Amino acid sequence: MTLRFETRASDSPWVDTVWSCTSEHVAEMTSVAAVCWGLVFWKRDGRAYAGVTGPETRAGTAPVPEGAAFVGIEFAVGTSLRAVPMHALVDGGVELPEATRGTFLLDGVRWESPGPDDAEALVDRLVRSGAVVRDPLVTEVRRGHRPAISGRTVERRFREATGLTQGAVRQIERARRASVLLAGGVPAAEVVPRLGYFDEPHLARALRRYVGRTARQLREGTGGAIALDLDQRTTS
Repeated sequence: MTLRFETRASDSPWVDTVWSCTSEHVAEMTSVAAVCWGLVFWKRDGRAYAGVTGPETRAGTAPVPEGAAFVGIEFAVGTSLRAVPMHALVDGGVELPEATRGTFLLDGVRWESPGPDDAEALVDRLVRSGAVVRDPLVTEVRRGHRPAISGRTVERRFREATGLTQGAVRQIERARRASVLLAGGVPAAEVVPRLGYFDEPHLARALRRYVGRTARQLREGTGGAIALDLDQRTTS
């Protein structure tokens, strides 16, 4: 019962990661909190599907089509779809209509479905068409810059662009980093100071809320299928 992930970084400022995955004898998985929205494409039994995934504020469970092959694009924080408010995608998503084996429909236009190696070409076309947009303020804030506007305005624009608060983004990203470290064999006692948790119970609560796993489960690889590449293999 496995989900086999392969994840790579991207040199596009619009893309966080590109991933591919196959499911083998899996009926459901643990979905993990995420700060990015994405496009996902999958094929099963000769049929093709496409969807938009939203940021997730906590872990949960989700069904998995058995014997499916997936390709996903996770967009950088601060990007969004022109036609869909980000808050409408949080803890949800939509299946895109009229997907075929080679195309999908988005923002009233039919696009070619990508493979793992040509995801950036699709994103470039989406950006040039205006279907995907971003707030440059969020990019500045993420790089540590302090814009000459009020903190309240920064927070409002951040939430409009991402669907999440800055605090939620930091907590989710930290829990995901902790998961990778723990799965790689780093003891919880080392993860706590490295990532700024107050103590091990604080870490444990964050893992339960955002990842749906205990430190021991992550270390031992137990708990069933999970929507997270804990090996963090890169193939850039």
